Amino acid sequence: MPQSSVNPANGDVLAVIAEHDDMQVEHCVARAAAAAPRWAATPLDARLAMLRRVAAALDAEREPLARLATLEMGKPIQQSRDELAKCANACRYYADEAPRLLTPEHVVRDGHDDGAVHFHPLGILLAIMPWNFPYWQAIRAAAPALAAGNVVILKHASNVPQCAMAIERLFVDAGAADGAFTTLLVGASRVGALIDDARIAAVTLTGSEAAGRDVGARAGGAIKPCVLELGGSDPFIVLPSADVAAAAVTAVRARCINNGQSCIAAKRFIVAGAVYDEFADRVAALMRDLRVGDPLDEKIDIGPLATPSIRREVDDQVRRTVAAGARVVTGGTVPQGNGNFYAPTVLADVPRDAAAAREEIFGPVAPLFRVANADDALALANDTAFGLGASVWTRDAGEARRFAEALQAGSVFVNAMVASDPRFPFGGVKASGIGRELAREGLRAFVNVKTVRGTA
Repeated sequence: MPQSSVNPANGDVLAVIAEHDDMQVEHCVARAAAAAPRWAATPLDARLAMLRRVAAALDAEREPLARLATLEMGKPIQQSRDELAKCANACRYYADEAPRLLTPEHVVRDGHDDGAVHFHPLGILLAIMPWNFPYWQAIRAAAPALAAGNVVILKHASNVPQCAMAIERLFVDAGAADGAFTTLLVGASRVGALIDDARIAAVTLTGSEAAGRDVGARAGGAIKPCVLELGGSDPFIVLPSADVAAAAVTAVRARCINNGQSCIAAKRFIVAGAVYDEFADRVAALMRDLRVGDPLDEKIDIGPLATPSIRREVDDQVRRTVAAGARVVTGGTVPQGNGNFYAPTVLADVPRDAAAAREEIFGPVAPLFRVANADDALALANDTAFGLGASVWTRDAGEARRFAEALQAGSVFVNAMVASDPRFPFGGVKASGIGRELAREGLRAFVNVKTVRGTA
């Protein structure tokens, strides 16, 4: 079945690309398997020089690559540019830090070297990536893996095939060994057979909770390491001492980045009663001011959702939340005309058992929850199956420390929005996944941590 690249702003078909058939898949996997020992034996300096060339290409080609992402999945054009800059930064981070992170660590006892821990590549990493950050998700998995001496097979989302092929071209043009980075154009139904393939050494997935369960179970059955970065329902907590004006501005940005389609977007706004009305009024006013339209227009704040099915799901979640007792402050409608647009929406006084409380909403919808105090806020924040990120707003240092310790999340940001950064490990707890990407943990997730002791 071919993969269609469709502009979500107007429904135009940009490209129809044939999927790889079984023979092509076998050729790609065999080529990656042949490349694995060669790439592992390539001097580290040469591997890292390749990453620097990828970073330079990402900078040089930022405009056409950004336009491609915006056309294929609908994010505002400046956000596409920012994504590419972040990818270049990640490549440079690992080019700079990999020598330190891969140097054997010696264990010294009583002044004597008692052995060392070495870090060796595993082989082929299968990277199963989503459409919402079509470059960043793939690069943040590939850069540390390739630096460590692994090779990568990318199975990207089927609605961004042109971005997927562009990523392969970047690595090939930068001098990665033949087969060191390969894009496979296949559907989700063919992932299981790839995981089962004995030549695949490890798996990383960014995707939904359902996809994570399937991939994790398959990888576990094959006894292969995997990292799963899954969904989120990140709390954005506003306590009485917060700078409410600053919190509201950041809340809108944190909710609407990437048209609201980000796993670490703020998705539950938990606000103390003392500041609830002021926060709600400020957020609603800011959301009303957002400009919705063609994401290639520099003046636009919100583009379309990636697919018609995503818009239908968002609208259904809003309708069910309102039926449960929430109040629409602004938005809550499907605009007329072409494209998968959804009006920026604020829902007030959301019940704690409503859809917006229990499900991840992947669109520009801000559900507001009123809480009595800090204890109530913390309890509600943790009352979720997810645990990816959290943001807490307070000017009380003790309160900030308490929430940083007690929030059940992989990342906690105080008076700031949740964001990933190559310098810090990224991932979640509970149904938000297992393992970590980025930083030292991301590089060492897919190496053989080998103990070496004794002398000849």
